[in-house]
Amino acid sequence: MHALTAILLAVCLITIVALMAAAAAAKLARLDGATYPAACLRAAAAFAAVLTLAAAVTGALATVLT
Repeated sequence: MHALTAILLAVCLITIVALMAAAAAAKLARLDGATYPAACLRAAAAFAAVLTLAAAVTGALATVLT
């Protein structure tokens, strides 16, 4: 497997996981009685948190493995 293929696959997987977390956060917010704008804000925060966590883990692994 080429390195570019592995990187693209990892990016797609992280994006899908982030979207699923955002959708779950929005659904839970709506079930809790939040308005649609508030649910969208919670979904955006969850999406950003997952991407930030993935970047932090990638940075930590890059320093350990090199």
